[in-house]
Amino acid sequence: MVGQVKHACIVSVGNELLSGHTVDTNAAYIARQLRSIGVPTVSSHMVADLQSTIVQALRLAAEEADIVIVTGGLGPTDDDLTREGLAEFLGVELELREDLLVRMKEWFQRRGVPMVRKNVVQARIPRGAQVVPNEWGTAPGILAEKDGTVFFALPGVPREMERMLAASVLPRLRAMARCQALAVRKLKCFGAGESTIAEMIGEAMARNRNPLVNCTAHTGVITLEIVATSPTVADAERLAQAQEAALREVLGPLVYGVGEETLAEVVGRQLQRLGKTLAVAESCTGGLLAKLITDIPGASGYFTHGWVTYSNQAKIEELGVPGELIERHGAVSEPVAEAMAQGARLRAGADYAIGITGIAGPDGGTEEKPVGLVCIAVDFEGRIQAVRGQFPWERHLVRMRAAQTALDLLRRGLGR
Repeated sequence: MVGQVKHACIVSVGNELLSGHTVDTNAAYIARQLRSIGVPTVSSHMVADLQSTIVQALRLAAEEADIVIVTGGLGPTDDDLTREGLAEFLGVELELREDLLVRMKEWFQRRGVPMVRKNVVQARIPRGAQVVPNEWGTAPGILAEKDGTVFFALPGVPREMERMLAASVLPRLRAMARCQALAVRKLKCFGAGESTIAEMIGEAMARNRNPLVNCTAHTGVITLEIVATSPTVADAERLAQAQEAALREVLGPLVYGVGEETLAEVVGRQLQRLGKTLAVAESCTGGLLAKLITDIPGASGYFTHGWVTYSNQAKIEELGVPGELIERHGAVSEPVAEAMAQGARLRAGADYAIGITGIAGPDGGTEEKPVGLVCIAVDFEGRIQAVRGQFPWERHLVRMRAAQTALDLLRRGLGR
C-alpha cells in the first residue's frame, strides 16, 4: 500500500461468472462507488464456488488491499461457500445466530412463503463477525477484520448488493477514508496509437506516481485517465489539473475532448459555435458516419444531408462524380473522395461536407489497393483536404475507424 491511502480489492464468487454466461457487473458497480468516496480499487478477482479457492483469494486480497469486498456465495444451496471460506480464512467456526434465524423466519412469514431447512445456513456467520443487515433478501452480509484489513461479504444479487453497499458499507468506508480524496480526469485522444502516445508522455505513466495516468484504447480513441490522490479534494483536484495541463502541452491537437465525450459531440459543438452546416457522402461506411453524427441530440441544427452512394453509378448520379475520374483513379481514391465531398456540399447547400470511400472487406482488395484502404475528404467551403488511411482489421472496425477519422479530420479543420 502507498502511504496512508486505503485501497480496495473486490472478490466475485460464482461458477456462473467463470462460464462466460453471466457478466460480473457487481465488481464494476462496486469499483465506481468506492472511487466516488475516494477509495481506489487496486485489484479484482473472480473465483469458483470452491471453499479452498475462496480462501486463497481472500489471502491474496488481504495482501493487496486494506478493504476487501466479496460478492456472491451467500445463498442457501450447497455451492454457496463464501461463509465457509471466510470462516476458514479467519480461523474461526461458523456459529448459528438465533437473531438472524428469527428475522429470516419473519421475512418468509410476511411473504406467505414457507421457509425450508436449506435457508437455515444463511443464519450462520463466522464467530466474532458482525452482521451487515439485508432488508431486501434473506442472506445477511458479513463484516470481519483481520490484521488491519476489513472484509465485507455481500450477496451476489445486484439489487440486494447495491442497497446494502449504500446503506451499510459505504458509510463505514467513508469514515475510514476521511483523510483521503480522489480526483479523476479523462482526456480523449485521436490520431495516434496507444504506444505512440505512451512514448510521447514518457514518465507520466510510471506506476509509482501520483497522479497516476492510465491508458486504454478503443476503436482508435485513446483515453488517458488521470487519478490523483490527496488528503483533501482540493489538493487532489490541483494535482489532477496540473497533470492534465502537462499532458495537453505534450499531446497538443491529439486531445479532442474530456470525460466521455465523443468525436461527434465535439464536432457538433464546433459546428454550432460557428453556425455552420454539414453534409456527408459515404460509400464503405454505409451510413455509419451519419449515424454517429445524428446520435447527438440537437444534430438537426447543423446536419443537413447524408448520401450512401455504395455503387459507382450512385456516386455519378447522386453526387456528380465524373465517370472518367472513377475510371482513371478507381472508386477508392483521394480524387473520388474529394469529388464526393464537393458534390455533397454543393447539392446540400451546406458549408462543409465529408466524402468517404474505401474497401471494408473481407473481400475486394488488390495488391495495389488492399482491404482496409480508406480515402476521406472534407470540403471546407471549397477548400478540400483529403487523407488516405490503411486500417488492417475486421470489416466493422475498418468502418468505425474510417468514420472516426473523418470526424477527426473535420474537427482539426474547424479548430484552425
